[in-house]
Amino acid sequence: MKKAVYEKMEKTAREYFKKAGIVVREDEAIEVADFGLNKVEEIGLQLCVYINTERVCAKEMVLLPYQTCPEHKHVETAGMEGKEETFRVRFGTCYLYVEGEGKKEDIKGKLPSTDTTVYHEIILNPGDQHTLYPGTLHWFQAGPEGAVISEFSTKSTDETDVFTDKNIQRETVIED
Repeated sequence: MKKAVYEKMEKTAREYFKKAGIVVREDEAIEVADFGLNKVEEIGLQLCVYINTERVCAKEMVLLPYQTCPEHKHVETAGMEGKEETFRVRFGTCYLYVEGEGKKEDIKGKLPSTDTTVYHEIILNPGDQHTLYPGTLHWFQAGPEGAVISEFSTKSTDETDVFTDKNIQRETVIED
């Protein structure tokens, strides 16, 4: 991802946090994930991690309108069970897709340009929350106004996430 695009997305994320009434200090880093696809406004995620210890993680996430975090699951790594996470929407709408009943032609969100296999739809609005257990295949997307989502979880090891689409790389590479 070009550095200018990264900086633009970081600035936009800060604006969304303000809309949601969430204070993120200027000295707190915001990560912009493009999943190695260089189409961050469609497939991407902006996040601020407050804490990530051996036991707990807390972060805030921003999704632009219809921006998608691609389908993945959190698996056991180095003897640690996969991540359990709870999403709580603070602003906007989040379309969350998990394993279970559901057909892709019936979803309210937009199908992303990445591989997806699960279509059980859970619509989360401000104040709504949902917990995902380790190994649950899922993807999520903002509605038309974007979304700000708080995540509370066990230790986050995003670098070990298993993505359905094999073209995805979790680590963002920034170019000049």
